[in-house]
Amino acid sequence: MIRSRASCLQCWLLVGVLLLRVCAPLWAQTPEPTTLNPAFTLDVEAPAEVQALLLRHLELQRYRELGDLSDAELDRLLPEAEQDAQQLLATLGYFSPVIRIERSTATTPRGVLLRVTPGEPTVVHAVRIRFNGPVGNDAAAQAQRQQIEASWALPVGKRFTQNDWDEAKRQALRQLTTLRYAGGKLGATQADIDSIAHRAELAVTLESGPAYQLGALQISGLKQHSTELVTRLARLAPGADYTQTQLTQAQQRLTESGYFDSAVITLDTTGEPAAAPLHIQLRETPLQKLVLGVGASTDTGMRLSAEHTHNLLPGIGWRAISKLALDRDTQTLGSELTAPPDADNWRWVGALLLQREPVGSYEVGSQHLRLGQRQTDTHIERNYYLQFDRSDSVPIDSSAPILAQSVSANYAFTLRNFDQLPFPSRGWGMGLEVGGGSTLGSQRDPFGRIVARWLGYLPLGGKDTVTGTATQRTGRLLLRAQAGAVVARDNAALPSTELFLAGGDSSVRGYALHTLGVTLPNGQTTAGRYLSLGSVEWQRPIMANNQPTEWESTVFVDAGAVADTPRELRARVGYGIGARWKSPVGPLQIDLAYGVAVQRLRLHLNLGFTF
Repeated sequence: MIRSRASCLQCWLLVGVLLLRVCAPLWAQTPEPTTLNPAFTLDVEAPAEVQALLLRHLELQRYRELGDLSDAELDRLLPEAEQDAQQLLATLGYFSPVIRIERSTATTPRGVLLRVTPGEPTVVHAVRIRFNGPVGNDAAAQAQRQQIEASWALPVGKRFTQNDWDEAKRQALRQLTTLRYAGGKLGATQADIDSIAHRAELAVTLESGPAYQLGALQISGLKQHSTELVTRLARLAPGADYTQTQLTQAQQRLTESGYFDSAVITLDTTGEPAAAPLHIQLRETPLQKLVLGVGASTDTGMRLSAEHTHNLLPGIGWRAISKLALDRDTQTLGSELTAPPDADNWRWVGALLLQREPVGSYEVGSQHLRLGQRQTDTHIERNYYLQFDRSDSVPIDSSAPILAQSVSANYAFTLRNFDQLPFPSRGWGMGLEVGGGSTLGSQRDPFGRIVARWLGYLPLGGKDTVTGTATQRTGRLLLRAQAGAVVARDNAALPSTELFLAGGDSSVRGYALHTLGVTLPNGQTTAGRYLSLGSVEWQRPIMANNQPTEWESTVFVDAGAVADTPRELRARVGYGIGARWKSPVGPLQIDLAYGVAVQRLRLHLNLGFTF
């Protein structure tokens, strides 16, 4: 699970930072430099796109500040300005504009007026892409050729502009050099413009050079860790076809492993293409690290934490991450030991967690012991493990603890298909946990447990008719669902940590953390055996200057229920409004929610993407 939560103090600091970010541009805005006696004024009458281009780039603008510019010199500059304007308009696809320049001497300063009729834009009439070298006749490259042709960024029927022409060539070259042909380059290119018929015929030649296969790894920067660890994390098989995506993913695995602060992988194209060496430059993280934290959150109040990491435990070579956290209601002490990955990217994982926290109307002290294996890939994570759970539940108004213990075998997987993290705008993720075991103690009862969850981002609106990209104004829908069940005898004594509660900033907003559960006859709240959660949220970008900003507004409705039987599930609803900010450390969530059942407003702050 990817999970990053923020303290409230951190959130308020971020609020201060974002206020500075919003206000700084306003403070930084200063009037454009002007002269006391400009040589002339310049006005442009033209469509908005043309007007903005000319006012920004017309060479004549540079002479406005020459206060001693004579009439004769100004008259000499005007024909040059007309030629300059024609060249600038050509970059927008207008090759036969009508430009009239008028000069007035009746005012002080003198006035220059450009009247521009851009005319009919030039449209792409034909595109011809040639492939020279092995890519042109290699059957294995057919799909690559078809992809380059199909995704050509300046197709027939689209208006020709210089920027689009340059970008289309760059994109085609990227598609060539990121798959097999690392040494590819642009050959001859030509844009044949018919200014009378307003048509453009485009021709591009791509020179592929030889196809490259991966060779031996040449690793530098290692002091603490072995080359075997790097090889297993990178997973770059000698003899495989070169792809830039594969190298990028290998770099990401190395940096996200926690063993390395940075990783740079480059293909050596000076050697033999059939076995091109890969240079991997690494910078290792410190062997040990201690991180201290202080803050608070709307769910847990003030928090103090200390986390110690040892990347290479003596004797076994495993990583150990130990953490102590204290907040208003919860005290946590835990440690996780993780082995290096094996040849199939599986790791042994052992974990111990001691915790005391309020669970409904109970004060619960719990202990977890877990041992199993985990495999993490780009889009999927798998776990199987044995787990021992023990909980001492003490009612808030009583001193008699309720002891429960269990042992279980579990399997879990998470599949993520988001377009980008940690700021997804489309895609989905799903997770499933399945387990079974037995309670311990004087009475042993078997039980089964299953939890399923889903998160989806659904973009709204169509596509921009000019760019072809999805419009952002209408935003997107975020849909979330979760269901869980524990099946056991009615009188089975299950640890509360195996059961369910709801409420909080990542559950049903409008209710405090873990306050939605099963209500007992005495009015106390406890964890239940069945869980159902759902949420719909509309996220819309906040626009400025007709462009989306880093801020989004939201409207949401959450519903959730916990019970001991499916028929007793009764949804508790919360709804509200909020804001999202793409902060440097992840998405900041600020929500004001109304809990219908408790008839109260509640502020929720959260930092990070969770799934």
